[in-house]
Amino acid sequence: MLKLNYTDVGLYMERTMTNPELLIAQRVLLAMRLGRSLHIEPSRASFLLPADIPQLKVLEMALHREYGSVVTLIAVDEEYVEVGISGSWIAEDKDAHEGMFLTVMSDRIERFIYKLWQMSEAHISSPA
Repeated sequence: MLKLNYTDVGLYMERTMTNPELLIAQRVLLAMRLGRSLHIEPSRASFLLPADIPQLKVLEMALHREYGSVVTLIAVDEEYVEVGISGSWIAEDKDAHEGMFLTVMSDRIERFIYKLWQMSEAHISSPA
């Protein structure tokens, strides 16, 4: 499972073997114990990858072969490509900009997306 954490400082992605239903149940239980509201819905999320990552074309072909239109890659501009995925959004309320997004894909695709995201983070944080 890929877990995308959207915070006020950006996106943090992690790959975990936790069952998404179990993770959602744990979040519900935590919210109830803390007396906090929790909003969960099926949704789509997106994140950017640099367009110049060499393996991007391989990802695009693998996604098209395994998922068709469920996962999308769209060129934003010359520098970035937006990856759009389906899954579950978990946040404190419906209009929250911060929260957690969960999606499940094949192990191979999850590893590949995670690796490319890590490469993009290293690319962004390294000086030009």
